[in-house]
Amino acid sequence: MRIAASHAGTDPGRKRRRNEDAYVIAPPLFAVADGMGGAQAGEVASGLAAGALEESLAGDGGERRVVELIQEANRRVHHRATTDAATAGMGTTITAALVEPDGRVVFGHVGDSRAYLLRDDKLEQLTDDHTLVAELVRRGELSPGEAEVHPQRSVITRALGTDPDVDVDTFAVEARPGDIYLICSDGLSSMVAFREIEEILRHHRADLAGASKALIHAANRGGGEDNITAVLFAVAEEEASADEPDEVTREIARQSDDEDEDTLHPEDRIAPPPPRELQQSLDGDRREPPETRDDEQTPSASAVDTMVVPASDIDAALAAGEEEDVPQASVPQAGLGRRLLALLVIFALIAVIVVLVWWGLAR
Repeated sequence: MRIAASHAGTDPGRKRRRNEDAYVIAPPLFAVADGMGGAQAGEVASGLAAGALEESLAGDGGERRVVELIQEANRRVHHRATTDAATAGMGTTITAALVEPDGRVVFGHVGDSRAYLLRDDKLEQLTDDHTLVAELVRRGELSPGEAEVHPQRSVITRALGTDPDVDVDTFAVEARPGDIYLICSDGLSSMVAFREIEEILRHHRADLAGASKALIHAANRGGGEDNITAVLFAVAEEEASADEPDEVTREIARQSDDEDEDTLHPEDRIAPPPPRELQQSLDGDRREPPETRDDEQTPSASAVDTMVVPASDIDAALAAGEEEDVPQASVPQAGLGRRLLALLVIFALIAVIVVLVWWGLAR
């Protein structure tokens, strides 16, 4: 699998003066961090987490590698929060996706930012929120409808930076061609209904930039009560490398070489001069060419790029082949006849002149 396209968009929303969201779009790694802590602390926390991921040179390594990345981000945020009084108590959510060479998309998740998958025009929420109301819903103590209006719906039960270590949820999804993945902060998911997110992604599946703008616009239209961030990426089948053309391309190239043998580039490899027997044949010697020994190999049609005969030599060889049945004496006999004819014409002209001169003297 390969990453066919990606795009990220962020907006402070309609109610917040600062944007405390941060995102990572560094293929094969994508992430969203939603900072918390008030003043500038939330912005610092999300920025530290995003920076830790961007500097990681993620590579691959599966869920273990994703946990390592998020744990490093947690250490940086926690260290700053405990050593800088101005940022005490800050934290951030993180949802990250790592696209691996084997076609899996590995996710790591802490907090209430979310990951979604649009596949076959159907949207699926991949992550579970680490919030108080989400826990109550999972226990059956609240309905999803009640959770949407619960006064404590913004209380997070897990975040980066609040403790030296953090529990990271990880899982992997087997990617398919055409998949669209969305990672977003809760400023989007809490303002836009699930079905509307699905409809926007379906409508803009070929234009991720347009999808990002439409999602942010919908969140602001719904109230824009928090910062809004959307990171999108799409996957597709691997394409043939431009440096390694497929068999069809190679066959077309071979046919082109066969048709254009007389347009040689100076760097083309030219065959050595033909054997003396062939050269003698070209010069008029009509002896049969030497037989190929059984242990010798003749070049195949696919070897035209390594053994090229100039077109002028090919034409001469063909002309010689067409004349092989002409008797050796035919050429000199034809020359003698032309000489005799020329002499007769000259004698005729002399006779005419003599007659004209005699006729003039007689008058």
